[in-house]
Amino acid sequence: MNNSQDIFTLALGLELPWFVNNVAFETEPNGGPKTLHIYIDFYRGSTFKYENDILKPYDTDDKTWQHLNFFQHKCFLHARVPRLLLPNGKVRMVQVPWAREGSGFTLLFEAYSMLLIESEMPVNKAANCLGVYPKRLWTIFNHWINKAVRKDDLSSICEIGIDETSSKKGHSYVTNFVDLEEHRVIDIQLGRGKDTIEKFVTNLELKGGDRKNIEQISLDMSPSFISGVMEQLPNAQLTFDKFHIVQHLNQAMDEVRKAERKGNELIKNHKYTFLRDRQKLSKDKQNELEYLIMYYPKLGDAYRLKEIFKDVYDIEDPDEAKGYLQFWCDLAKESGIQPFIKFSNMIKAHWFGICNYFDSKRTNAILESINNKIQLLKRRARGFRDPQNFINMIFFVCGKLKFEYPKY
Repeated sequence: MNNSQDIFTLALGLELPWFVNNVAFETEPNGGPKTLHIYIDFYRGSTFKYENDILKPYDTDDKTWQHLNFFQHKCFLHARVPRLLLPNGKVRMVQVPWAREGSGFTLLFEAYSMLLIESEMPVNKAANCLGVYPKRLWTIFNHWINKAVRKDDLSSICEIGIDETSSKKGHSYVTNFVDLEEHRVIDIQLGRGKDTIEKFVTNLELKGGDRKNIEQISLDMSPSFISGVMEQLPNAQLTFDKFHIVQHLNQAMDEVRKAERKGNELIKNHKYTFLRDRQKLSKDKQNELEYLIMYYPKLGDAYRLKEIFKDVYDIEDPDEAKGYLQFWCDLAKESGIQPFIKFSNMIKAHWFGICNYFDSKRTNAILESINNKIQLLKRRARGFRDPQNFINMIFFVCGKLKFEYPKY
């Protein structure tokens, strides 16, 4: 063995019986740049362990793996891999230490690929940098994500948040399940219906969790989510997320604005004047707001209802907050403003889940933060055609998973 072979044996971390037999720069048939080829072999007379048996090779099979580039040159490992004849008559191939079974890449190549993606590089761009087709890189990515997801321990889960997001605008939805204590995604299901809750509970219990241990759930007021939770998680208290409630409140405000807008040019282009928090408006916008709510009394009444509703979330005492909410609902009904009456009826229909917030103080703020990360990765990738790729990317970014690939 010459010095270069010794060096590459050390660089690849090869141990007996493996060694580098030859190293060569070769010109590609199409006249492209030279590529580095490293030929690995095993010493004659070597034995290999398979389960409890120590066996000599039955025969060999030639295999090739793409390795990390050597400077600007692509690098490939070649080896004749032993096959073993088992006592039961079956033939099994030896698992080589530098690559996983069934992969055409070395473990270090795969680890570096994951590092590029972890560094927020889109998969297509990472594939271009590595000189491989994007589909092959997605295969690597999905393998390691799926392996980590399968091994994820959910035995300590007791408080969860549920939210939905789309793979790209107007396309298929996924439902995210988040551990509110660890601030991480623990499960993702295709769709946004009642069946997503059932599938989540199945996965929870497969990974050591127990549906009986789920005590708190923060979610929006989706009828399908509510129905699924009540059937599958009977011990859980539902808390309807305050951000979604305020979203419904703003919708009521906007309905009033639209109705008043007809024939009134002064209200044109003032949607966010009424929807944004007053302190976030410029001084000019605040002055315009004062004029509009004075000039249009119905708009003024609706705006005041919107603003004083938010005060309920600043009240520390749970009983006082519930009393204030009842008082506000009475005011909304007395106002005669139909969108706010409808909103008040929605509160009454979901009273216990809304009031649970005052006791638990649980919100979907964690989910909103996670959803912001999801929106960022969607924009970076310009959407995801394959829903499973989208799901696995969410796990990668937001799942705090533990990976077993070698650290590059």
